[in-house]
This record gives sequence, C-alpha cells and structure tokens, in this order.
Amino acid sequence: MRIDVLSLFPGMFEGIFGDSILKKANEKRAVTYNVINFREYADNKHNQVDDYPYGGGAGMVLKPQPIFDAVEALRKEEESTPRVILMCPQGERYTQQKAEELSKEDHLVFICGHYEGYDERIREHVVTDEISIGDYVLTGGELGAMVVIDSVVRLLPGVLGNEDSPILDSFSSGLLEHPHYTRPSDFRGMKVPVELISGNHRLIDEWREKESLKRTYERRPDLLESYPLTDRQKAWIEEWRNSK
Repeated sequence: MRIDVLSLFPGMFEGIFGDSILKKANEKRAVTYNVINFREYADNKHNQVDDYPYGGGAGMVLKPQPIFDAVEALRKEEESTPRVILMCPQGERYTQQKAEELSKEDHLVFICGHYEGYDERIREHVVTDEISIGDYVLTGGELGAMVVIDSVVRLLPGVLGNEDSPILDSFSSGLLEHPHYTRPSDFRGMKVPVELISGNHRLIDEWREKESLKRTYERRPDLLESYPLTDRQKAWIEEWRNSK
C-alpha cells in the first residue's frame, strides 16, 4: 500500500511513521508513506493556500487550486486512482468496518485541513471519502488522519506478528473483545478464570464467547441491535437480565 498525506504541518507525522508498528510495516515493505506540504503547490508568490470566504464570515477557507494540483500530481506519479480521504467533522463516523474496507486498497491519499474549512469544490470533485473520528472538532485533520492510518496499516498482511490478532479485535466480530489474562494465575489472591487454565479448548472458546457477549451487553448494547444472536447467546442475555 502507498499512503500519501497532504498537510501544512508534515513534521507532525515524523514520530508516528518512525516508530512502533507503523515503522515496522514500512520496514517490511507492506506500506510506504509520503507526506507532502501542499503549500508547495500554491500558484501565487506568497504560497497562500487559504482565503476569505465568499459571503463573509469568521475564519479562512482552504483554496481549491493547491489541493487539486497536489492530488492530480500524485495520480500521475502513481498512475493510479487512489481513494482520496478528507478528514472532516462532517464526514461519516469512522468504524472498524471502514478500516477493513480501506485496508484492501493499494493507494490512499489523506487531505488534512486547517482553518474554517474547505472550498466545497474540493469535496465535490476531488474527494472519494469524508471521514470523522468523532463528534468533536480538532485544530486540523492531522491527528484524525494518524488514527485512520494506524488502524488501517495494522490490518495489512504480515504487519502484526499474529495473523489472528486483527480478526479477534473488538468490533471486527461485531462484539467487544473478551477479557485477557496472563501469568501468574494467582496474583494477590486474584485468580484467572478456571476455564482458561483448564486446557479444554471447548470450554475456553465458550468462556470467551460468553464474556465477549457479556462485555458488549454491559458496555455497548447498541452493537447488539444488528448482531445475529444465536439461541444460546439469547439465553445468556436473558439470564443476565433476570439476575439484575
């Protein structure tokens, strides 16, 4: 995968791309990163990328020309049709399912805005996806882009040490992940559930399924509204309801 990021503050990405899993993914050649200051594409002598909004109002608006030219240059360079992602609080709320969808692409371009907003022609003629990481506003799109990139890159084949890890993540199955334990089995009188140390894989799988469902039921019951519950799972939920 190739990931290009258009940002007025490219230095913000040095740490995240140069450390941890994202660095290892690059070293394994699963992904390449390219951060471009789109101010370099401004066609005026002051390299201005923003201007006052038509009709008046507070703040400045990003001009279309630098972003149009930057994206067109990337398309020609790669001879590709990338997914062009606008980080924006008006976009669709980001989910694990979206991360899985984007992880199947060969080329992603992220546009990180600042100021009051984008010229609407950028949305209409350049962008393929608008993404929001939550119902709040940041000073720019960089932090949101980092979140999306991290969640996508870890899903690429060979990036994580255990290929089952992303499959078992919270939200990937539609439920929150079950609790985890490690050695010692008895820590200050707090013991690991007997099912996990029984050596019986059927019991272990059942315990994990039940605990995953219980955690979802208690913390994110909204996820169960569209989840295809089995008869056994329905019985567990009824049991928990009756125990309250």
